[in-house]
Amino acid sequence: MRTYQVGYFVGSLSSTSINRVLSRALIRLAPDDMEFTEIPIGGLPLYSPDFDDDYPPEAVALKEAIGRSDAVLFVTPEYNRSIPGALKNAIDWASRPYGQNSFDHVPAAVTGASIGQIGTAVAQQSLRGVLSFCNARQMTAPEAYIQYTPEVFKDDGEVTDESTAEFLRGFLEEFRIHVERVLTVIPRS
Repeated sequence: MRTYQVGYFVGSLSSTSINRVLSRALIRLAPDDMEFTEIPIGGLPLYSPDFDDDYPPEAVALKEAIGRSDAVLFVTPEYNRSIPGALKNAIDWASRPYGQNSFDHVPAAVTGASIGQIGTAVAQQSLRGVLSFCNARQMTAPEAYIQYTPEVFKDDGEVTDESTAEFLRGFLEEFRIHVERVLTVIPRS
């Protein structure tokens, strides 16, 4: 059985990020043939085309991490009805310079948590638009807009509500199927 390497992005830089807690929960609930590695974004300088001929080491590491991944998962909060600036900055670095887009044909999924009832829905739609331009092969359904409560999501990733855990397991199983299908048609080199 093949093991799929999934690079994941946590869109928040906060040390107390609820989306980092959600990422731990997703890793715990994922199918056994998926391995997850966080792709850090906090150390990246702001993107500028001035760097296109000489990428800084942090940006090179970002592109290499995506290159080692069979798929990518975005776990992001919503800032001002969109995606956090740090996440957009990372996507800009990874998709440049022209002709060297690290997201081209990469299987991708998007989720996120907030304390509000719409659970990052607007941020996810914004992110989907950016990823479409980057030619990532997105899983479009099921969507996963997660309302976070500390009673349900423990810091270590335990999910105490079985219906929530079952929903997240289903989301991850669909993502696994999506990754397999995309890689069957468009293998990563």
